[in-house]
Amino acid sequence: MPFDPASGLYLAAPDPHLEQREKRLAELGLLHPAPALAEGLDAFAARLAQESGFPYAMVNFITGHQRFAGLHAPYGREGLPPVGRQMSLTDGYCPALLTRRAPLVLPNVLAAPRFAGNPVVDQIGIHAYAGAQLVDGRSGMTLGTVCVVDVAKRPRESADTMLTMIKDARDRLSRHLPLA
Repeated sequence: MPFDPASGLYLAAPDPHLEQREKRLAELGLLHPAPALAEGLDAFAARLAQESGFPYAMVNFITGHQRFAGLHAPYGREGLPPVGRQMSLTDGYCPALLTRRAPLVLPNVLAAPRFAGNPVVDQIGIHAYAGAQLVDGRSGMTLGTVCVVDVAKRPRESADTMLTMIKDARDRLSRHLPLA
């Protein structure tokens, strides 16, 4: 990721696979999921939030922006900010997974200089993040992510535990998506 000294932020690198990703998501019916699939993705995110103990969980398909096709957010809970269905590629950590081959686990975002300055730290107070790639079996291209986010500053399970949890979630979801 290139660093912008003027803003003090790491910027998303140009995405050479954007058009291919959008085309493949459309072919798979994931660019604009049918209502039944969208409901299923929301239900998956809600189960993941409950199982993980994280208040936010998302299934994110990445095109020119991040689109949370599956979203669990604690709307209405005092002190927790709302999260919409779309987010800029400069916000959050999922875009970094487009160029990684391994999941990203940050038990304490503030302890990771590369990620501590991300705008979502101030916008919603992210303290912990775990995300794993949703990979198209045909092309090998990352189409999106499954992730969980916490805003609490509390002792967290180990990075290994978080890694196992997010990989398991990714694998369960991948079996139910048309990622052949």
